[in-house]
Amino acid sequence: MLSNESVEFLRRLSDAFGPSGFEREPGRILRDYVAPYCDQVTTDKLGSILFSKRGLADSPVVLLPGHVDEVGFVIAGISKEGFLAFTTVGGWFDQVLLAQRVTIRTAKGQLLGVVSSKPPHILPPEERDKVVKYDRMFIDIGASSREEAVEMGVRIGDPVVPDSRFETIEKPVIENGSVKGLSTLAMGKAFDDRIGAFVAAEVIRRLAVEKLEHRNTVMGAGTVQEEVGLRGARTTAWLANPDVCLTLEVDIAQDIPGIEPERALVRMGKGPSLLTFDSSMVPNQPLKELVIQTAREQGIPCQLSLMARGGTDAGVIHVTRVGCPSVVLGVPTRHIHSHVGILSLDDVAGLIDLVVALVQRLDHAAVAALTAL
Repeated sequence: MLSNESVEFLRRLSDAFGPSGFEREPGRILRDYVAPYCDQVTTDKLGSILFSKRGLADSPVVLLPGHVDEVGFVIAGISKEGFLAFTTVGGWFDQVLLAQRVTIRTAKGQLLGVVSSKPPHILPPEERDKVVKYDRMFIDIGASSREEAVEMGVRIGDPVVPDSRFETIEKPVIENGSVKGLSTLAMGKAFDDRIGAFVAAEVIRRLAVEKLEHRNTVMGAGTVQEEVGLRGARTTAWLANPDVCLTLEVDIAQDIPGIEPERALVRMGKGPSLLTFDSSMVPNQPLKELVIQTAREQGIPCQLSLMARGGTDAGVIHVTRVGCPSVVLGVPTRHIHSHVGILSLDDVAGLIDLVVALVQRLDHAAVAALTAL
């Protein structure tokens, strides 16, 4: 179970303004929270945060990256009527955008706006049934002219994020017709992938506060610009030079309408996940088996996942320098890349427990065995 202090830290991370390329706010929140538990906090020259905790040995180095950027937008134009064109930063499904509130960060401060399009009441029939693409949408900040929008502080290139707030809710857990207890869920933006950075920080905090022995040096990371090409992962991996990498991410919860039960590999509330394959990386197989074995021995449910398209920071970390044995561990999350995601804090706590247990096992002998022929 997560402490109230930890949940408050997660709230601040989730609510922070930080699309790709504009991550300083979540980076500072992460740094300030984890610094008291670290031996060293540093950054690369893109803005990624690295924080390390030495155990009983300087090596091997176990890297725990989670990216702190979120999907968002940038202002791409201002019409003469004062409406704002925008382009996406990271991947968006156009259908989740209309009628959503957004926050624009300008040189004069933050502005609220709403994503809008031509009203359906005045659309001809042939247009009314078509999906509206984002390039046909605009952001309305209430301005009536380009001059008003400029006076309000808007400039081309200003960053934009969803206007969404972190909240927790409780739900009953029912199995075989009986209530087994309560589960706390979190709803908010930017879980992809502030939840990964959160887990990395909590692992470091646990190691320090509980004085847990680990025969390695653990290096957490809040990487930047993952959503636009895994850019911070490249520089972070070069700086960290890890011997093994446990990339911490969201996973796509598939327990929703429209997905056949046998294809719903990952379900919210059923434990953290292990990504067995994605288009950017085939995980190190001995490390994958170590994760499965450790989860079983610790009594932590671990769901096996697969992603045919897409990738994570591990996609570049595992081929850095001469290579780095890597896996991706995730928190099943509904509705990623939207204004509001949903995840289970029980799954988050389970992932923290699993990573702590793995860190304690990854000594020199265990890491050497990952690449032995």
